[in-house]
Amino acid sequence: MKPGERPGAEAIERKGWLGAHRWLLARRLSQLVFLGLFLAGPWLGLWIVKGNLASSLTLDVLPLTDPLLLSQVLASGNLPENAAFIGAAIVLIFYLVVGGRVYCSWVCPVNPITDAAEWLRRRLAIKAGAHFSAQTRYWLLGAILLLATTGGGLAWELVNPVSMVYRGLVFGMGLAWGILVAIFLLDLFIGRRAWCGHLCPVGAFYGLLGGVALVRVGALRRERCDDCLDCFAVCPEHQVIKPALRGADKGLGPVILSGHCTNCGRCIDVCGRDVFAFTTRFANNHRLANNPRPTNPCRSAIHFRSANPSRTAINTRPVNAGDNHPQEVSS
Repeated sequence: MKPGERPGAEAIERKGWLGAHRWLLARRLSQLVFLGLFLAGPWLGLWIVKGNLASSLTLDVLPLTDPLLLSQVLASGNLPENAAFIGAAIVLIFYLVVGGRVYCSWVCPVNPITDAAEWLRRRLAIKAGAHFSAQTRYWLLGAILLLATTGGGLAWELVNPVSMVYRGLVFGMGLAWGILVAIFLLDLFIGRRAWCGHLCPVGAFYGLLGGVALVRVGALRRERCDDCLDCFAVCPEHQVIKPALRGADKGLGPVILSGHCTNCGRCIDVCGRDVFAFTTRFANNHRLANNPRPTNPCRSAIHFRSANPSRTAINTRPVNAGDNHPQEVSS
């Protein structure tokens, strides 16, 4: 990314605006469809889906249960009906295939709010921000399970932003507005991707599933990379990119295996060189078998950076996988 240039400019030039936003548009459509299915009943009387994202019944046949909700119920000492176990098993199997944090990027109604905060943060060039421990979300996940165990109730569901959005749209937003505005301001001024990337216990839970999921994003054509850093600038969990994109000389495969990856596809959208693509976790075995580790990492690194000297000269600062501010690197 050149100085003053927005992420994805080269992709728009090469693929057109739609081609450079296809996965983003697909995600927005997916989020609207899911929300619309739940709201069609109370708003229009079309009860295709009864319930909410925590627990629902589709067409009076298919039960779906949030596994985190079921975990809280069990931790509280209560035993739900068999339908809850069946619904949780269906959801678990689905996310073990497509990727746990697909829930965060393709289903969660809070995601557009945090994406909007990130977009505005980049436009306003807000660079300062708090740094959060990578373990914070897991501590919060443990806390809500502990709270269910000691309190015997589902206290988290009372303040869960996802649940509050649905209740607000059905019964009136009320306090939900305050929670959503707080999340927006948190991400805008306090820390980049603070809520989804560092605090949300729901994302932490689904991230555990994502670590073993089948469908992944991979830098399958990483030899084409010209170090523009557009992918780092837009990725909500940019620390997951470096091992796959820059790990060839260490014998690392091109597939992003981290459970933190949300499979949002933004790296695919903004890459003008078509480095990234959706694949499966098994593509790593195939790539490593056909592309053994270079015998001379120094020479391979020189060849890697010589693809476009005019662009790589602009971005010579190395990217730290733990850096929470990629826009500072790519500006």
